[in-house]
This record gives sequence, C-alpha cells and structure tokens, in this order.
Amino acid sequence: MQDCIFCKIVKGEIPSIRIYEDDRVLAFADINPITTGHTLIIPKAHAADIWEISAEDLTAIAAASKKVADAIRTALAPAGMAVAQLNGRAVNQVVMHYHMHLIPRREEDPELPMTAWELKPGDMDLIRQTAGKISAAIG
Repeated sequence: MQDCIFCKIVKGEIPSIRIYEDDRVLAFADINPITTGHTLIIPKAHAADIWEISAEDLTAIAAASKKVADAIRTALAPAGMAVAQLNGRAVNQVVMHYHMHLIPRREEDPELPMTAWELKPGDMDLIRQTAGKISAAIG
C-alpha cells in the first residue's frame, strides 16, 4: 500500500531501527516507546488488521514474537511483558497495518490501563448466548 508508513519501512523508504527480520516479518524499535525496548512486529505484506492478515503471516508474527520476546528477556531482564495488538480505530489503532507491540515492563513501571481492568462477574446468560453466536459463525 503506497501511503502506509509501515509498508514504507519494509521497503526501506523510511528509516527504522531493525531488530529482527525474515522473509515474512519485520521487527523494529518503536520510536514512541512506552518503555525501553518497546518493539513492533509487522508482516511485510500489507494487511490492515486481524481480519485482513493471512493465516501464514499471522503464524509468522507469532513465531517472530517468541524470538524477539526471548531476546528482550535476555537483553533487558524485564519483570514482565505486555503483548498488545489493536484492530480498528475504535481501539485506537493508529497505523492501519497489522502490528504487534512487545512492551517490556519493570516492577516500578506505572500500570498500563489496558492491563488493569476491574474484574466484575458478567451476565452468564448473555455470555452463553454470545459464545453460541460466535461458535456458530466459525466455519
């Protein structure tokens, strides 16, 4: 896609700090990091979100995320790791090219709002009904 900043990074048209690369995937340092070591992993083929990415590229992203997460653990010794992947403007996806965030966390880091939600019991009838609809939609 011509206007996609991540596609331009893949092509080398925009500089990036590359961390890992193979034939399907590119991992690079986030230039607006939440913490030191914040890394993005993207498919080289353009796909806007989880609904567009191919199963093969999604598998490659998962395998690369394990390699990169292991390297972050070795290099930085974080206390934990947030793995985030957003789909659509309604959840604040800014770049419309599938990407996974690996965000190393230290004990003293402030909470990430998305990792600190309140656990409240749900309506079990609604949960069952919704799960049934989703299950029925699986082809």
